[in-house]
Amino acid sequence: MVTFWVGILAVSVLLYVLLDGFDLGVGILFGRTGDEARRHAMLSAVAPIWDGNETWLVVAGVILWGAFPVVYATLFSAFYLPLLLMLAGLILRGVAFEYRYKTERMRWIWDTSFAGGSLVAAFMQGMTVGALVEGLPITNGQYTGGEFGWFSAFAVLCGLGLCLGYALLGACWLIRKCEGDVREAAYRLIPYLSVGLLAFLVIVFVYALAENLQVMHRWLERPYLFFFPAIGVIAALVAAESVRSRRDGVPYHMVALIFAAAFGTLAISFWPYMIPFSIRSRRTAFKPRLHVLGRGPLRLPADAALHGHQLHRLQRKGQTHTRALLKQRRRPWRMAIIAVRSPGGSCLARPAWRA
Repeated sequence: MVTFWVGILAVSVLLYVLLDGFDLGVGILFGRTGDEARRHAMLSAVAPIWDGNETWLVVAGVILWGAFPVVYATLFSAFYLPLLLMLAGLILRGVAFEYRYKTERMRWIWDTSFAGGSLVAAFMQGMTVGALVEGLPITNGQYTGGEFGWFSAFAVLCGLGLCLGYALLGACWLIRKCEGDVREAAYRLIPYLSVGLLAFLVIVFVYALAENLQVMHRWLERPYLFFFPAIGVIAALVAAESVRSRRDGVPYHMVALIFAAAFGTLAISFWPYMIPFSIRSRRTAFKPRLHVLGRGPLRLPADAALHGHQLHRLQRKGQTHTRALLKQRRRPWRMAIIAVRSPGGSCLARPAWRA
């Protein structure tokens, strides 16, 4: 049962990184776009799904709390400040997403909030990963680092690297969903973001060798870990070719595969530790809670399948539903923004009226 919930936790975190990653990436790119039409198109590309993507972060937190309370307590003790800032950024961007359409004169405030919240959330997530890779000061199972024991130059570097990675993922999503100026601008950004991400990976590798980080020893002990970087290299080559040949649907999937390969490398490097390299998974599992959570092992996959089905219906049938309601002349009470492709240009946000 412990292994089962570790696997579900890993899948939840990976899904959050892949799904909310491009969402945050679009928010980061949103900040460098001054044209209102482009900003409108970028928001439309994530409008139907941005809030649902963040559900996986809640799932991961619930699993940590229910199945691994020691890990939950230790992580929140260590990362109280960065997690608080991350949640503040996510809340701020959610509020800005809703309120920017309600004002004209003060819209710049909400635009800044949306871009800033996305950047802060991504940066804090990267710093958290960097601190875990470098290692937290833990003595006898207790965090002893103080309020800023997680802070280091390596953590800051990882924060910047994840912002670049999310921005690359967001650019590939805009290529997949938009047309016209927005897509062309995303195509122009991809080479710069790719070079920046590659430089970040080289610097991290050199730093890990120079500081003799413990995670590097795992690579020598487990040579099969090189399988994941090999997948990442192949995906990067395919992504580069797809960008050169302007195949809109391929880059996003390849960059997502690169993220999955990097996640697999870290996850297997850390195993069997929940907090590397201090607290093991089987010593932190709370069996009574595991028993309660284990009563419905099919519940989480069922919820995930339902969530995916609803998103698919929203994207594919939203416009058809809109037209049907308008033909019936039923009074609208709620407006949802549906992202669609316009025949001649950018991604547009059209009102979908619900009766």
